[in-house]
Parts: sequence; C-alpha cells; structure tokens
Amino acid sequence: MHPNPAFRGTAQDESLHFARQRGFGTLAVSDEGAPLLSHVPFLLTEDGAYADLHLVRSNPIARAVRDGVPARLAVSGADGYVSPDWYGLGPDQVPTWNYVAVHLTGRLLPLPQDALAPLLAAQSAIFEARLPKVPWTMDKMSGETRDKLMRMILPFRLEVERVDSTWKLGQNKPEAARRAAADNVGAGIGQELDTLAQLMRMPPAGD
Repeated sequence: MHPNPAFRGTAQDESLHFARQRGFGTLAVSDEGAPLLSHVPFLLTEDGAYADLHLVRSNPIARAVRDGVPARLAVSGADGYVSPDWYGLGPDQVPTWNYVAVHLTGRLLPLPQDALAPLLAAQSAIFEARLPKVPWTMDKMSGETRDKLMRMILPFRLEVERVDSTWKLGQNKPEAARRAAADNVGAGIGQELDTLAQLMRMPPAGD
C-alpha cells in the first residue's frame, strides 16, 4: 500500500464494495522461497468478514494450507500512467502511475468439501446475473462431468482480519491539476482508463 495518507483515506465500506464487485484478485501466502501466488475469483461477504474461493487440488497454496495459513488477497482496479505535462503546474513535476488497490489480509482456511457446490453455484450466479443472457447454471452440465470437475477443486475461506486500500488518484495535487490530468489519462497507457479518469475527477470520500 502507498504510504501517502492522501491516498489512504477512502472509507472502508467503499473499498469493500469495490473488492466485492471486482470479485477477482491475487491470493498470496508465504513460502520458504518466493511467496506463493494464485489468481482467483472470490465471494466477499457484505460485512467484509470473509471471502470464499476455490483452488485446484494441485495448486501449491492448496497443499500449503492444511489447518490454515496467513494470507493476503490483493484486488486491483483501474490504473494508468500520468504524464507531468498534464497537470499544467510547470516543470517541477514528475511522472507517476495512478491506481486503485485493496488488500484483504487474514487467515486462509480449508472448508468442508460439501461447501464446494454451493460456493460454485453462488459464484456463477453473481457473475452470470451481470450478463445480458439467460444465466448459466451447473445443471446444464452432465452429472459425470460435474462430478469429475468437483473432485479436482477444493473450497477455502479467507477470514479477513484487516482491510487496506490505496486509491491513488492525484489527491495530492490541486483539484484543477488533478482534473486536467483526468482529462488526458483516458487516451494514455493503462487499464480501464475511462474509469480511472472518472475516479480522478471525483475521488471517493473518506470515513
């Protein structure tokens, strides 16, 4: 997380809402060498108390969990390069990268295998509901295929103990400079630049 308090003041409810809507992040646990990472969809409860997810049995994280391990789920949002020329503040500015990120930190625990089917059904229902079509359900699969796939994955729960967020949107600049950069960032370099520009124009409020 960025240390500047200007980027750390977004209300926790806003950060949890962002993570919940995103529903996809990078799960990290410690290992003797480099950290173990896995990119996973997840379901975050309304109160942010826990996030449910699944992993393939052969995933090194799944093998490392056993009775539970400390873990962090990093959820990234819009991001983009910001040229110092866009601020209109003169020569003593430097390039930067604006972004949104939320970290959910806690303990990753295995769930009973009978929790897997409800988890998968709830997960697909949430994402399918956002699409302009009749929702897909597991009932469309043959029983043999469904059972085979279910044997290959395991359910887990991240019990969230801490929520950290960075909404780095130029809040450390004068409003006119921040808005001038927002007017240009959409044609620049990064991901979801239109969303980033909107956030830069109106950064979310704090607690």
